[in-house]
Amino acid sequence: MSRLPVALPPAENVPLRGGPIVRWGVLAPGAIANDWVETVHANTDQHVVAVASRSASRAEAFAARHGIDRWYSSYEALVNDDEVDVVYIAAPHTEHLRLALLAIGAGKHVLVEKPLAVSEAEGIEIVAAARASGVFAMEAMWSRFLPQTTVIARLLADGALGPVRMASADFGGRMDFDPTSRAFDPALGGGALLDVGVYSLWWTTFVLGEPASITARGSLAATGVDEQATVLLDFAGAAVGVATASIVAETPVVATVSGEVARVDVDSPFCAPGGFRLVSKGDELRFDEPTGLRWRGGLCYQASAVAAHIAEGRTEAPEHSLDTTLLVLRLIDRARHQLGAV
Repeated sequence: MSRLPVALPPAENVPLRGGPIVRWGVLAPGAIANDWVETVHANTDQHVVAVASRSASRAEAFAARHGIDRWYSSYEALVNDDEVDVVYIAAPHTEHLRLALLAIGAGKHVLVEKPLAVSEAEGIEIVAAARASGVFAMEAMWSRFLPQTTVIARLLADGALGPVRMASADFGGRMDFDPTSRAFDPALGGGALLDVGVYSLWWTTFVLGEPASITARGSLAATGVDEQATVLLDFAGAAVGVATASIVAETPVVATVSGEVARVDVDSPFCAPGGFRLVSKGDELRFDEPTGLRWRGGLCYQASAVAAHIAEGRTEAPEHSLDTTLLVLRLIDRARHQLGAV
């Protein structure tokens, strides 16, 4: 007999509109920044007021495309702009530490694209600086702020799945090998774990917390970075987690959490707005994204959440704490070390 609840709990995400508004600046206007600004302006009350790039023409073009008031040809100029409250850092992985410290040093709140840094040690530097300065800081783990994730979090907290025994997530996509590219160059923070494995490992820790131990297996690219990895996480014998990542193969990009009573199957791609099924003995309840947003359209949810947390005087997001970010970086470090990645 099914033991599903009568109905799913309501989503608990911060509303996209109607809440506090902060003034955003963007550092490094690349592809992810373009998608982030586009959905933030289209779907929230937040407003990007400044953008900076090392290329003046690139900054000017980005500002014109998105109706941004001011553009700068230096990062220093933007972080010293008194009209900017919080800085979104969308630079390559290896620039996160430098730019986060630059913004924090200027007294700005920061939202830093994932991974927060290329190692736990660098992450600790960012976290220490933010905490010492009393500014808000968060890794841009947008998946945590999606409506579907807030419902799953409530199901886990309510024990609707029974004792949880397994969590799994995979994220893989094929990238053409280029030793100088962001994906494969170790000098640019290349490798599957830092690029997409951060999502898979975040999911397992979101569900199960900190593991007692991990075991990583995989393969290396010719440049020495991890091209694919499977990480088995052991939670003191009570549960297991499996996180996979690849930059050489297309994978389903799905996530599950399985308990003794029920399980959750999250649609592909699990990290983006969509839906999930709560299943027990052949019966199921279905959740679907209420706005119809898809893929990177969901980047906007974290922006509204950050604004609300800053308005409340918080320096960290309770949904995705800095300690959680450091835990995932620590797991990536250990997995890369076991694989022998550079």
